[in-house]
Amino acid sequence: MNPFLQYINNFTTLSAESQNALSAIVAQLELPKGETLIRQDVICEHAYFIEKGLARTYYYKDGRAVTDWLGAEGDVVVSIVSFLMRQPDRRNVELLENSIVWKIPFYELEILYAKHHDIERLGRLLMSHGLVMLQQRFDDLHFATASERYQKLLKTKPSLLQRVPLGMIASYLGITQETLSRIRAQA
Repeated sequence: MNPFLQYINNFTTLSAESQNALSAIVAQLELPKGETLIRQDVICEHAYFIEKGLARTYYYKDGRAVTDWLGAEGDVVVSIVSFLMRQPDRRNVELLENSIVWKIPFYELEILYAKHHDIERLGRLLMSHGLVMLQQRFDDLHFATASERYQKLLKTKPSLLQRVPLGMIASYLGITQETLSRIRAQA
């Protein structure tokens, strides 16, 4: 079974027919570090499951890149507003390492939703999971201190601290690189 279908099993069990239908529309890609999966101001046509590698979602504000999401093995990366609403978004998704990803096309997925109730349920469960993660991220940025945000990242995704440049980690945490250095020195 491919890693994407294994990931799906964390949410629900699909019938053999649905697994085959879903397998038929996803494509595994091996892509180099620096590849842009999703470009700003373009409608996002695909969601991506990361089998191996690392990606960041970022946008530009006042001329500088702001990292608002980091995804690694077992994560899905997508410009959710663009993917679901079929409109351009300001976000880019870039690979930070050589990666293996599974590309999931929007229109083919919509067709499967109409034909397979269990795939439609999977879509709802994945969106619910994504909304909860987004709410937790929002809460962290608004209610947790910089140190608490760093400690949570250290606890939940410690490998990111070795794999992601510190400037991007600081941006993701909503702090300056100097503040991140002070927090790390105190830890």
